[in-house]
Amino acid sequence: MKELGNSDYIKELIDKGIDLGVEAGKSILIAIIIYFVGKALISLINRMLRGVMERKNVDPAIQTFLGSLVNILLMILLVISVVSALGVNTTSFAALLASAGVAVGMALSGNLQNLAGGIVILLFRPFKVGDYIEAQGTGGTVSEIQIFHTILTTPDNKKIYLPNGALSSGNITNYSKEPLRRVDFSVAVEYGEDIDKVRKALSDILSMDERVLQEPAPVIVLGSLADSSVNMTVRVWVKSENYWNVYFETNEKIYNEFIRLGINFPYPQLTIHQG
Repeated sequence: MKELGNSDYIKELIDKGIDLGVEAGKSILIAIIIYFVGKALISLINRMLRGVMERKNVDPAIQTFLGSLVNILLMILLVISVVSALGVNTTSFAALLASAGVAVGMALSGNLQNLAGGIVILLFRPFKVGDYIEAQGTGGTVSEIQIFHTILTTPDNKKIYLPNGALSSGNITNYSKEPLRRVDFSVAVEYGEDIDKVRKALSDILSMDERVLQEPAPVIVLGSLADSSVNMTVRVWVKSENYWNVYFETNEKIYNEFIRLGINFPYPQLTIHQG
C-alpha cells in the first residue's frame, strides 16, 4: 500500500486532480458556450417565428400564445443540452424530471388549468387582442394572450394579468365584439319647459353629428317625471370605436345648445309649507 508521505503517490494524486479539473473545466466551458449560443438561437427563432406569423397575418392572440409556448419549449431543450454538456446522463435526468413532474404538476395544477383556459380562449375566441373587455372585476384593452395569463391595459395605462383558467370559465363582457353600440343619454330639464322644443333641440344636435347612425333611428322620448326634473331619454347607435367620443362630445353640445336656447336645467329643490 502506498503511504500518504510518498512523493510519487502525492504526484499521482495531483496529476489526477489536474486531469479531473481540466475535464470539468472543459465541460463547464462547453456548457457555458451552449447556454449563450442557445439563448441567441432562441431569440433568433422567436424573431423569425413572429416575422412569419406577421407576414401570414396570424391573429395577434395566437401570435402571443404560440410565441410564449415555443419560448418555454426551447428553454427546456436548452436546459437539457446544458445539463448533458456537464456530463449528467440525460436519460437519468429525464427520468428524474418525469418523477418530479408528477409532484410539480400537482403543485402547479392552477397553471395547468390556466394553460387549458388559454387554449379554450383561442378556440372559442370570446375576445381578441385589441378588444376592450370587463372580467374578474376589472376592465381594460387586451394587449396579449399568453399561455397562462391574459394581459389587459387599463385606460390609465396599468397592466393587469388575469389567469386564463378563471377568465375562460367566468363572465366576460366584450365591448368591442359587435360593430355597433348604443349610446344612452338622460337629459334633465325643468318642469314647465316645452317638451317639443327640447325634443327638437336634441334632434338637431344629433342630426349634425355624422357619427350618429340614422339606422337604427335615434330615439328621443320623455323617460320619467322625477321629483325636480323632467328626464328625457335619448338613445342613438354609433360604431363601437366612436362610443366614448360621441358620448362626451354630445353631452357638451347639449349643455351649450340648451343654454343658447334658454332651456333651463333643474337643480334640487325642497319646498316647505308652513301651516
